[in-house]
Amino acid sequence: MKIAAAALSLVFLLAPSAILAQASSAVTQTSGLVQVDGSQIYYQECGAGPAAVVLMHDGVVDSAVWDDVWPTFCKQFHTIRYDRRGYGRSPATKKPYYEADDLAALLLDRRVRHAALIAGSHGGNVALDFTLRYPAQVSGLVLIGPAADGFPYSENFILAQIAFQQAKDPVEVRVNSDYLIAPGNQAAREHLRALLKAAPQDHANNDMPLPEKSVFPYVKEIRVPTLILTGSADIADNQAVAGALVMAIPGAARTVISDTGHLPYLEKPAEFSSIVIGFLKRHDF
Repeated sequence: MKIAAAALSLVFLLAPSAILAQASSAVTQTSGLVQVDGSQIYYQECGAGPAAVVLMHDGVVDSAVWDDVWPTFCKQFHTIRYDRRGYGRSPATKKPYYEADDLAALLLDRRVRHAALIAGSHGGNVALDFTLRYPAQVSGLVLIGPAADGFPYSENFILAQIAFQQAKDPVEVRVNSDYLIAPGNQAAREHLRALLKAAPQDHANNDMPLPEKSVFPYVKEIRVPTLILTGSADIADNQAVAGALVMAIPGAARTVISDTGHLPYLEKPAEFSSIVIGFLKRHDF
């Protein structure tokens, strides 16, 4: 789907003070809604570095999941994070759509010609789809416990997702998952609980993304620096996807963050930021 600039407009909103208070007052920050294809996408933007990065949230929590790393990235890069349709401050969609095209609309609106994509879980799936569809707009990839269209998931993984979807208390079943948050990371578990309770729409909406083709026949065409991150306690299926991608994407590297699960940016934000920013700097971002 091609997106015309004339179809996009911007409505600025005040950014949440709790997030802004964490960042240096010298860092310029804005937020707003991008109008796209009859829907709206909420974003936040900060920093003024020559390199741009986009933080793409997982399928569990909205873009608030990046709170603990947001100030650090803002000081280093021109940084954007956004809520996919139906998550956080983005209203639920009224029709099916391609998630990669929403990201294209956002970058067009923010006048970002190319960016490094830092993406967790399902966000990693969107990042891969976007990279294959708009390769000239991607300068680097960091995929954290990524999903990938076309990968055959195990019975154990599928049953875990069904348990999430059918739970009477979806917050607690996610909070108590030993692969979302590693055992022993109680502070991160409480943080996850607070984020999920603050945005119940994140686990109740039908975001209706249109299906994409399998990425695996095509990821060999990716030609940007790529880092695959996994938490040591993440579920076996996510470890398998990470292994398959690091073998398929030319030059890709893999790092495992010990004693973390599926959300290492929530569990060990300082270590996560150090690894990712170090990787980007080594590749001249």
